[in-house]
Amino acid sequence: MRALVTGAAGFIGQHVRNALRSAQIQVVGLDMLHVAAHRTRRMPDGVLLGDVRDPDVVASALRGIDVVVHHAAMVGMGVDLNDMPEYVSCNDLGTAVLLAGMSRGGITRLVLASSMVVYGEGSYRCADHGSVPPRSRDLADLQVGSYEPRCPQCERPLEPGLVDEDAPLQPRSIYAATKVAQEHLALAWARASAGNCVALRYHNVYGPGMPRDTPYAGVAAIFRSSLERGEGVRVFEDGGQRRDFVHVSDVARANVAAVRALASPLPEATLPEATLRPYNIASGEAHTIGEMATALTDAFDGPRPQITGEFRAGDVRHIVASPARAAAELGFTAQTSFAVGIKEFAAAPLR
Repeated sequence: MRALVTGAAGFIGQHVRNALRSAQIQVVGLDMLHVAAHRTRRMPDGVLLGDVRDPDVVASALRGIDVVVHHAAMVGMGVDLNDMPEYVSCNDLGTAVLLAGMSRGGITRLVLASSMVVYGEGSYRCADHGSVPPRSRDLADLQVGSYEPRCPQCERPLEPGLVDEDAPLQPRSIYAATKVAQEHLALAWARASAGNCVALRYHNVYGPGMPRDTPYAGVAAIFRSSLERGEGVRVFEDGGQRRDFVHVSDVARANVAAVRALASPLPEATLPEATLRPYNIASGEAHTIGEMATALTDAFDGPRPQITGEFRAGDVRHIVASPARAAAELGFTAQTSFAVGIKEFAAAPLR
């Protein structure tokens, strides 16, 4: 089997590329070295320089390919609304050009790097009203340090739970909106081309090779970059935001599992009529942002974290995943524990 990995020089892409090769899958890499993620034009061996928004580049890269593993994208919260056109261009136009090229080339297998951000807020339960979607957090509440989502019916604080793949998609940021659009584009492609897509909804990925000193990185990279500069980590809100941190080595293994699942017909029970199947790629364990900041700071032996009370539009309070579907259908479970992974990450080089 021969796989094209887009975004192959990026943080996750490089780990996926290496994991596929270790699984005896031939790999062609493609990356444009976008300045939001790359400060150098040095390309890893075996990765072609090219933009998925260019139909000619895509056509050339797809020759002889059996499965596409699509990671090329702008990630993170970005800086401001001026980033919107570039997010849409890289993530959505790029995906559309890639899918059109796959259709022309008769390639019907796709692993799509999606994200937990498609859910917006996670799953919540009210003691009186059961499972409910939280009402939007008010600016006035955030300004006085009242961060917990409330029940839309009784205004009581809600208890967070595990979100599964059947939860509604409610993007809260530009990046999130583009990831939802990627899934919708892949679904339309699958229906029109009799293709199969496995959408891997990554939760908070961290590990070696994260980019340094860029606002387009995940929270772990931002914290680690601060520590590299000798600065204390700045934690927004009160640090109580719950997240699911998953090590990049586990994410790479999930991609291998997805490619193998697409190599032969998936069990009929796992394929919905739409021929796109999403999976949470996560540990299933909740850790707060403050807990991660403290663990990383302790392992790095850096200045103590600062709880700032700052907040950002588009941030969500709690989102922790159920990993049950990936375990049952892909045979994937995360293996690297939070304690071991954070200790390793504190000593690993940033890109």
